Amino acid sequence: MVYVGDVQQALAWYLRAFDQACRHRPPGTDFECLRIAGVQLEFVLADHQVGSGPAGSVVYWRVDCLARARSHFLALGATPYRGPLAIESGLGICQVRDPWGNCIGLRGPWESMRVLRGCAPSGPDLASGLGKVAIVRRAQRTVAQAPPS
Repeated sequence: MVYVGDVQQALAWYLRAFDQACRHRPPGTDFECLRIAGVQLEFVLADHQVGSGPAGSVVYWRVDCLARARSHFLALGATPYRGPLAIESGLGICQVRDPWGNCIGLRGPWESMRVLRGCAPSGPDLASGLGKVAIVRRAQRTVAQAPPS
């Protein structure tokens, strides 16, 4: 669950941020959520009991190019929060904050891997996608589709 100041704005922002996200209305409910890489992401209004912002757990999304993914989120209005930091096996991690202050973790090939994988350090393109989810064009979206094993 992600706590935000405006649920509809959050749905729209996260749809732009995650290429393969699709809107979903669970049967028998009156709310919409997003499905991203097999994860159901729900947005609720922040209030005096649970506010938005960084506090506690951060979900890290695997990306094919850390620099490209980070640039994509920043171009949409996210702000840098932590990192990027080098971790094991040539990978890196970073955190950005969505417009409501919530942290989004990104994990993927580090700077030295950009040239090998054809990653450019700038531009909002996430053509390679996040995680192991096939990108489905928005006009055709109904659910996220996992690639064949």
